[in-house]
Amino acid sequence: MRECIIEKQLVDYVINNKENHYRLAFSYVKNVDDALDVIQESIYKAISTVDTLKNPGYLKTWFYKILVNTSLDLLRKRKKLVVVDDEVLLSLDSGTFDNCEDIDLQKALDNLPVQYRSVVVLRFFEDLKIEEIAAILDENVNTIKTRLYKSLKMLRIQMNN
Repeated sequence: MRECIIEKQLVDYVINNKENHYRLAFSYVKNVDDALDVIQESIYKAISTVDTLKNPGYLKTWFYKILVNTSLDLLRKRKKLVVVDDEVLLSLDSGTFDNCEDIDLQKALDNLPVQYRSVVVLRFFEDLKIEEIAAILDENVNTIKTRLYKSLKMLRIQMNN
């Protein structure tokens, strides 16, 4: 009975947050098809291991952890990063003009090592708390704070060049 309730919460959560999940996966793999594959694999992993989720209150953190790890697994398999070209950016255009779009920032983020980029993406693009990021990445809170500080410093240097 409890497992059915958690499965229902998982399904609702995945459906209601699909855009956020896609954006996070895409920020790692930089490819539409790969991002969709990561999401599909993450959902499969979550459903097949839902019984390991002891506290339904941590559903978001638990699923983000699966999503991040699945993205990193795909990158490890590929051993390369795909650079986003203008054609891909145009295909993702929603049709509305975004005054905040900053290609230089995206390039600077892409140049960060993955452990630093992960912290920045989760903190500022997914609006997660430091404690949630630490849980997702299996790191100490102080380690996450240090990485966030260092990554912002690296971004500042890259953006000034």
